[in-house]
Amino acid sequence: MSKRPRASSVTVERTRGTATAPPVRCAIYTRKSSEEGLEQEFNSLDAQREAGEAYIASQRNEGWVCLPNRYDDGGFSGGSMERPSLERLLKDIEAGKIDCVVVYKVDRLSRSLMDFARIMEAFDRRGVSFVSVTQQFNTTSSMGRLTLNILLSFAQFEREIIGERIRDKIAAQKRRGKWAGGVPILGYDVDRSGGSPRLVVNPTEAVRVREIFQIYLDAGSLQRAVAELKRREWTNKRRLTRKGETKGGRPFDAGTLHALLTNPILTGKIVHKGLSYDGEHEGVVDPTLFDRVRQQLAENGRSGGAEVRNKYGALLRGVLRCKHCDCAMIHTFYGKKGRYYRYYRCLHAIKNGARTCAAATLPGLEIERLVVDEIRALGNDRGLLDRTLAEAKVNVEAEQTALSTERRAIHAALARMDRELRAFVADNGGGAAATARLANIHEQITGARARLGEVDERLGEIESATITRDEARKALNGFDGVWSQLSPREQARVLKLLLSKIEYDPANASIAVTFRATGIAALCRGRLEEAA
Repeated sequence: MSKRPRASSVTVERTRGTATAPPVRCAIYTRKSSEEGLEQEFNSLDAQREAGEAYIASQRNEGWVCLPNRYDDGGFSGGSMERPSLERLLKDIEAGKIDCVVVYKVDRLSRSLMDFARIMEAFDRRGVSFVSVTQQFNTTSSMGRLTLNILLSFAQFEREIIGERIRDKIAAQKRRGKWAGGVPILGYDVDRSGGSPRLVVNPTEAVRVREIFQIYLDAGSLQRAVAELKRREWTNKRRLTRKGETKGGRPFDAGTLHALLTNPILTGKIVHKGLSYDGEHEGVVDPTLFDRVRQQLAENGRSGGAEVRNKYGALLRGVLRCKHCDCAMIHTFYGKKGRYYRYYRCLHAIKNGARTCAAATLPGLEIERLVVDEIRALGNDRGLLDRTLAEAKVNVEAEQTALSTERRAIHAALARMDRELRAFVADNGGGAAATARLANIHEQITGARARLGEVDERLGEIESATITRDEARKALNGFDGVWSQLSPREQARVLKLLLSKIEYDPANASIAVTFRATGIAALCRGRLEEAA
């Protein structure tokens, strides 16, 4: 029978006639991913510890002793290091209280290559050995370290496969309209009497949910609706957990109210990755009422982006800059006798005083009119149009060249990392540093492939942006027809699509407009209205 491996940090001193060995203080770490079964008198954590204690007892002649402290993480995933007992174990190792860590299986300690590398570095730094009861290996040899790395790679692979299976199962459930679990929202309870849990309507809460929708429509804003709900002392969903703990029941705020008002579950739908499916549960809110609320939310600008909240029609916000200070010019206004006057002010002047900038303040309507006139004039001025298209072409070609160079560099890097990965697998070396390097290579490959996709997508956009002078002139001559049909919010979006930068030079009171080649191409292909 083969003898089990000894701790790598143990030094056994032998003298003639006697054998003395310093005590090897062994800590047993146990983990279970779910909380199911932990309430039993003898659970999985106890079984793991019992196996560890038996193994330590078999090494008693080598001076191994089991520490009484328990390091049990019940209900914590091995894919994260945020585990209280693991953190306590690492602290005790740093304090020099532990010589050896014993686990039932390697994946009990971690299922992540990167996390395992960090843990092994902490072990090596303090001279702490590591033993798995059911997987015999010796971390003192290169083959043992390689075996350990392979075992951990399979543990991480298994964790990822399990995650994929869970995601696939949830997707299949939602496509069939089934509730895939989670916290029920106001208006529903969870019925667990059948084969799988499902949502059932809570009649009392359903009435309140419909009233909340009407309150929002009457109030006209989230803040006023929240104030009314607080006045009525209405709270969000209160529920009782399996452990008998009360969760929820908190007052609404703008965020939680918005989440309730936009949840399609209330209309009897199940949404997964942007697609809506008919749910098995009944709806508590009429779809017409739900759509009215959603439209009101969009008009109020909660989910419509910065342009929706642009209630004063600041067309140049985000693109106008002061050339003197090389700083953004932000939109501002003030009211007098019921009328509003809009301006663009240099941010540097706002922070440091008006005297620091020659531009300081520009009347909003006038500067916006000048910019729009520049766009109109571009179609009638052949020389200006040629210069603009030439500049756009130069910029596009420069970007295209840079992207093509980056694309070749990414392909070369991927080939190099692939060779390094193959060499690493063929090498018999191991250890914490090798494990960290393997994980780092995988992360670099993933990042490089993601960037390659972005580069290819951008190159495709640039190729589609190529236009002729006649196409540009024809499109710009029809600009007024499109422009006049757009709302201020849509006009602001169009300007951001057409223009990359607008600089105001206070030295000669002039503006310089930089056009986007992709924006002009969108105008030529009649896609401005779609973009708006």
